[in-house]
Amino acid sequence: MADRNIYIDNIEVEKALEILFQETEIKRGIETLSVVDAVGRITAEPVFAKFSSPSYSASAMDGILLFADRTAEASETNPIFLEEEKDFTYVNTGNPIDYSLGNSVIMIEEVIPQEKGVFKILKSAKPWQHIRPVGEDMIQGEMILKSGHKVMPQDLAALLSAGIREIAVYKKPRIGIMPTGNEVIDILKGEYKEGSVIDSNSYVFSALIKEWGGIPHIIEKSDDDFQKLKESALKASREFDILVINAGSSAGSKDYTKKVVESLGEVLVHGIAVKPGKPTILGKIEGKPVFGIPGYPVSAYLSLEIFLKPLIEKLIESPAEDVFVEAVLSKTLTSSLKHKELVRTALYYIDDRLMAAPLARGAGITSSLVKADGILQIPKNVEGIAAGENVKVRLIKPLREIKDYLVSIGSHDIVMDLIADRIKLTSTHVGSFGGIMSLKKQGTHIAPIHILDEATGTYNVEAVKKYFPGKEMALIKGVERTQGIIVAKGNPLEITSIKDLAREEVSFINRQRGAGTRILLDYLMKEEGMPSDEIRGYDREAATHLEVAMAVKTGTADAGLGIMEAACITGTDFIPLKEEEYDFLLEKSMLDDPKIKEFISFLKSDFFQKKLDSLSGYTGKRSGEIIDIQ
Repeated sequence: MADRNIYIDNIEVEKALEILFQETEIKRGIETLSVVDAVGRITAEPVFAKFSSPSYSASAMDGILLFADRTAEASETNPIFLEEEKDFTYVNTGNPIDYSLGNSVIMIEEVIPQEKGVFKILKSAKPWQHIRPVGEDMIQGEMILKSGHKVMPQDLAALLSAGIREIAVYKKPRIGIMPTGNEVIDILKGEYKEGSVIDSNSYVFSALIKEWGGIPHIIEKSDDDFQKLKESALKASREFDILVINAGSSAGSKDYTKKVVESLGEVLVHGIAVKPGKPTILGKIEGKPVFGIPGYPVSAYLSLEIFLKPLIEKLIESPAEDVFVEAVLSKTLTSSLKHKELVRTALYYIDDRLMAAPLARGAGITSSLVKADGILQIPKNVEGIAAGENVKVRLIKPLREIKDYLVSIGSHDIVMDLIADRIKLTSTHVGSFGGIMSLKKQGTHIAPIHILDEATGTYNVEAVKKYFPGKEMALIKGVERTQGIIVAKGNPLEITSIKDLAREEVSFINRQRGAGTRILLDYLMKEEGMPSDEIRGYDREAATHLEVAMAVKTGTADAGLGIMEAACITGTDFIPLKEEEYDFLLEKSMLDDPKIKEFISFLKSDFFQKKLDSLSGYTGKRSGEIIDIQ
């Protein structure tokens, strides 16, 4: 049996960073760049003005130049009159000031024309008003930028005005990215093979390194051969300042990264007390830092951000610090006591409260990185955090963007992505009743729902009356859609009705409790007199229609309830059961909110209607219509 790696420790992040900084060394280079090319770089030394700015006394306004005492008696009740060329000289903004002609500028708007060549002034002028003295902005020899300053676009004006053409900045660290694995392919090079793993990590790493201030270079992939990996790693460590090896950091029989680093240098840390990202390796080859990064995209992203980002910032003396905000946790989080856990969160504002909604936590769920606005940390030895508690979240997106979003919490539907593509919308899928509860707690702006009332056979209105008695609420009509049974292509088990779900050979996948689709299933089962324990898999839950359809497609379930479009997307078959109404619930007072008005306008748009026409099982005859509920 092949040897397997074991983690040598479960080291705290802070301790691992301390070891990394102490045990590795990179010689920081300095280069001279034009100020234009230096934007975004870090100054290696202070920058001093070569010229004063302005270098001459200049008019700050369009107007007239004259001696202030000429206007000393001027007022609205006692105007004075000035003759052109005799009493003043015209000047424009930036014109040099000839002090032999005056010591004050009056704005042209305050100079009132009278008869030919004569102008009226209604208030007195002060000496030196609207005149920029030499060096008002910068004086020759004055420090313009300090060392360790990140050059911003707005700095160019000061640098150029001060006569600075070139400045010294730290060189960006050059970082080699070394993908590994026989199964890994690069789709951008035209490679594709069924059963292979597409290399997305290398390009994510490259983009992150650029953003953080490094220069990335993706090395030719190495197969799972120890000697080849060793040779490639040695060459790369000599060519680059930092080496990132992806993946092979875990405990598999072909995970060679640890052995490669040990054979060429030293493994400093293997096993971090963080989740995802535990298998991360920190090492050095010839004194240079080497990172062994796990292969799962989320683990890889977080490992790089935790360890490589601060190292790059240290090397280029970036003064940037993580920005933390305080938010209210929207739902309870549980956690292992063994690790510090990094939870991707969506952030949103309800009134003036910043809310943090945890996203999917699996290390392989790449989409959670795309959706995340911040990272919430659950410390080691903490079992979890209760909903409603204040938490600290490190921002990965600007807060100003988050403030503009319309918040939707409730039932899932594919149309939510269509909407979010065109308007600023953040949505969380917790089922129809989850949306209602969130709205009751004032945790969302709108709640998408599709709740069937058993007594009347109608959708949504009765549920709103029940859960919001005496409160003025409104429904924004969304879409009509077809719900049915999703089955494998060709329907090999010949499922045709709800009754067939009770057959012994049929495995089912359900939606989560509180989901409108689950309510529909229970309603249809009640009509047929079917108890839930007759369905094998009734307690197996999925959060979305597509999750149900994919379970059927991949054979982990034979059937599940969902929308027609989910079946079309996944290439499964569909048995229609019922047309239903998917609407958006909100407080009536919210209808005047600009974000809601934009939302309604989009639902009514031709663009949205055309998009619906391209989907299976949808109509939008009443989209955007308002229904008052009291």
